[in-house]
Amino acid sequence: MSTGKENLEELLKKIDELVTTLGKISDELRSVSASIKSIAVSQITQPSAQRSVAGQSRAPQGKASLEDIRLAFPEDLDNLLSFEEKGEYIMIKPKQFLGSENFAKIASTVRGMGGEYISAGKDSHFRVYKKKT
Repeated sequence: MSTGKENLEELLKKIDELVTTLGKISDELRSVSASIKSIAVSQITQPSAQRSVAGQSRAPQGKASLEDIRLAFPEDLDNLLSFEEKGEYIMIKPKQFLGSENFAKIASTVRGMGGEYISAGKDSHFRVYKKKT
């Protein structure tokens, strides 16, 4: 009977491993789903970079500096982001989890400046080129 007990214990161990793996997969799928939803929402919402301040757009025109790009974001979003010059572009990284609404607003602003979102796991970021092409 010890062989049956060993087989049962081995099966239970494998089931535990599967449950752990499925939990990780579930977390990843939740993350992917949130990203897809936020991208879909950002395509529907108006770009906040196109909002005007005293009749003028806050989106940088021509050659954009780090400060120009930073100014394109409302203060509440600016506080959630870090900005870094990287050669030909400005890299914008979240300091914390953004949630789908903030992600959509940021993505919309970045797209309004001709930028893009780079999906790279923990190294995901937004990228806005210094000189518009």
